[in-house]
Amino acid sequence: MEQQRFILDKSGNRWLTKPPIKINRARCEFSRIFIPTEIIPVNQTKQIDLGSYDKIIVAFSGGKDSLACVLHLLDNGVPKEKIELWHHDVDGREGSTLMDWPITRSYCKAVAKALGIPIYFSWKSGGFEGEMLRENSLTAPTKFETPEEGIIQVGGTRGKQNTRCKFPQVSANLSVRWCSAYLKIDICATAIRNQKRFNGKRTLIVSGERAEESKSRANYKIFEPDRSDNRDGRNQRHVDRYRPVHQWKEMQVWDIIKTYRIDPHPAYHLGWGRVSCMKCIFGGANQLASIFQIDPDGFAEIAEYEELFETTIHRTDTVTERAAKGTPYQMDEKHIKQALSKEYTGNIIQDDWQLPAGAFGESCGPS
Repeated sequence: MEQQRFILDKSGNRWLTKPPIKINRARCEFSRIFIPTEIIPVNQTKQIDLGSYDKIIVAFSGGKDSLACVLHLLDNGVPKEKIELWHHDVDGREGSTLMDWPITRSYCKAVAKALGIPIYFSWKSGGFEGEMLRENSLTAPTKFETPEEGIIQVGGTRGKQNTRCKFPQVSANLSVRWCSAYLKIDICATAIRNQKRFNGKRTLIVSGERAEESKSRANYKIFEPDRSDNRDGRNQRHVDRYRPVHQWKEMQVWDIIKTYRIDPHPAYHLGWGRVSCMKCIFGGANQLASIFQIDPDGFAEIAEYEELFETTIHRTDTVTERAAKGTPYQMDEKHIKQALSKEYTGNIIQDDWQLPAGAFGESCGPS
């Protein structure tokens, strides 16, 4: 088959060479070789002056795309002392374990430590489960860690009382797919608005949405003012949003992770093609079957809530019915144990880096 390699131009962009180089796929090791469907410059930072920002915050889920964002910043010479990783704890810190991978928090800490970059956590009190069980009540307060003031709590005392008592809807509309809005997007904006250290400063929020993931995400802007921006307000706060990997293909994401030899999140080793919540509402039949196999008690909690709400996540079938239609991934016991642990015990930097089983697999992500 024919494949093409990237070369560097004078501006630091990597472009496809011509003519193509003939390579035997069966004998080709995973390296800086890609099969893109179009010619895309990997380095898009020449239009954005990264050095002009006082602080660069990466919305770090622990998934491959947000990890690629961090590594891309390092590739472009951003000093580590300017970067912060922010992870939003979907389940909160009040005891709920309904949705997320048990290992995620520890894995994110391990990546931050290995790269020498600080990480700060934020969450809605009660997490996903608490918000889902709202009944004629206000949304819970937001909590977030800070470098000097410890944990700050804001909100939860004003607003409109509301009732949910059902799972978020499988939709691109964030007003009904409330988990993304209430547990991630709003949390980040609240943490920015309520820290004086960002007033009078230039801050860049970096996130890993890619056009390849969905039609909706394909329409996202690569660069725009963030929702927390207040550059023209009384307390001037300049905040931009940058999506550096928006035009990247998945191969490019795995390539930069391999270059830095970072061990991917354990869920990728199990076969997941996308790492969000373990029991993400977008999970496909095979993922549900896999969850049922490795975490039957956690799966049962989701099924019981569907019965309680008398509303299924996917409307036509229950999670139990959908799991019955799927085929569990072929999962190694070592990776199962690590993914379900609360303590990451692996080596973040891998001498013998291997492409995980979930690479190029089912993404089952937002529409």
